[in-house]
Amino acid sequence: MSRRIIIIAVLLVGLLGFGAWTVLLRPSDLPPDGFSRGNGRIEADLVDVSPKLAGRVAEIRVREGDLVKAGDVLAVMDTAELRAQLARADAAVASAEASVGVAAAQVKEAKARLALAQSEQARAETLGERDVISRVNLDVKRTETQLAEANLAAAEATRLSKERGVEAETAARAEIAARIADSTLHATGPARVLYRLAQPDEIVGSGGKILTLISLDEVYMEFFLSATDAPRVVIGDEARIVADIAPGQSVPATVIFVSPQAQFTPKQVETLSERESLMFRVRVRIPPEFVLARVDQVKTGVRGVAWVRLAAPDGTLTAWPDGLTPPLLAVP
Repeated sequence: MSRRIIIIAVLLVGLLGFGAWTVLLRPSDLPPDGFSRGNGRIEADLVDVSPKLAGRVAEIRVREGDLVKAGDVLAVMDTAELRAQLARADAAVASAEASVGVAAAQVKEAKARLALAQSEQARAETLGERDVISRVNLDVKRTETQLAEANLAAAEATRLSKERGVEAETAARAEIAARIADSTLHATGPARVLYRLAQPDEIVGSGGKILTLISLDEVYMEFFLSATDAPRVVIGDEARIVADIAPGQSVPATVIFVSPQAQFTPKQVETLSERESLMFRVRVRIPPEFVLARVDQVKTGVRGVAWVRLAAPDGTLTAWPDGLTPPLLAVP
């Protein structure tokens, strides 16, 4: 009987100790004053790589999981037909330029004929004043000058038309050259290949997807805050992300968006009371340099908690507590 009493006493002491630790010693689960938090997951923008024109895929130079940087060639479309069109455009430009040369020569000839006609008219005018030539001959010389002036104007108009023709042919050639350039698909920024959706020799339509990339320029977390806390979040202020897989470390972030409109929170918010309330969507972005320094560790879909500071009525912000400023915050 005494043994049973001892066991019961020990259990009571243990329960009392656990209760005391829970109430007095265990850290509060509530955010400290001046801070708020929300559940979310690490996300990144997805970029679909597609050709502007329909055609055959000549080659794809990356595979799923490859890391790429700005300017890297991802895929190349077949350009045999476009290059034939470019050669034809080159010939058209050369022909148009030759036509300009002919027109310029015609202008030069017209100027010479006009100068000759003006000289003969001046001589006839002098002789007419002396009554050496007839009035009819004088009128003929004047008419010849007028015809030479008209021929010069026509020649100059022809030359201008030919020059515009060169511009048109040059523009057509530039359009074809641009299509050829667009047939080589480049990465616009640091990213990782998520999906390879086509293979070489496949025909894809205009805008058809060849690759899907995860942009490493835009790695972020979205979460929801109450109508009480959201207005006190300062856009551009620091934030912290604590991933579930690494609860002892926090990741630096920056507040880049606070929704101007309240909404009902989505189903992934676990607390029923939160789902029933109007909340504001907030996005915090992890600095690209931090992401690139740990690119092999970056994984989207990882769940965690985002912490933000709340501005006081006078605009002041509370300093970050030690628990949210571990060495991992340093960006190499």
